Amino acid sequence: MRSWDEPKKRKARVEIIPMIDVMMFLLVFFVLISLNVIPALGLKTHLPTASSSQDLKPQNKAVITIGLNDALQVDGVDTKIGELSARLNLARKNGEKLNVIVNSDRGVEVQRLVEVMDTLKHNGFESISIATRKP
Repeated sequence: MRSWDEPKKRKARVEIIPMIDVMMFLLVFFVLISLNVIPALGLKTHLPTASSSQDLKPQNKAVITIGLNDALQVDGVDTKIGELSARLNLARKNGEKLNVIVNSDRGVEVQRLVEVMDTLKHNGFESISIATRKP
């Protein structure tokens, strides 16, 4: 009778090198995000400067971003000027006061900024702030 030598069964072991590779990839990814090397979503704007700017920390707020080339976003979502009040009314909670912050690029024409603010006033939004940065 023939008998074959069965190979010894090896114990299962955890390979640590692929786990180190994954951890290094995650580390690099989070470092690049924190250094703003990978751009965040939304319109890129260069805020105007004002020496009297102050920090504003309202409870219930919506951020309107006005970019170049007629770009308009409400809380990071592309919006047309006609849909502006409807989107802001959705952000309003139980009729609470909604603080609107207008984040406009310094290259945007004043007429575009006035048009957005006029639309907000006509639709009952009274608390409007313009975002600036300190020089």
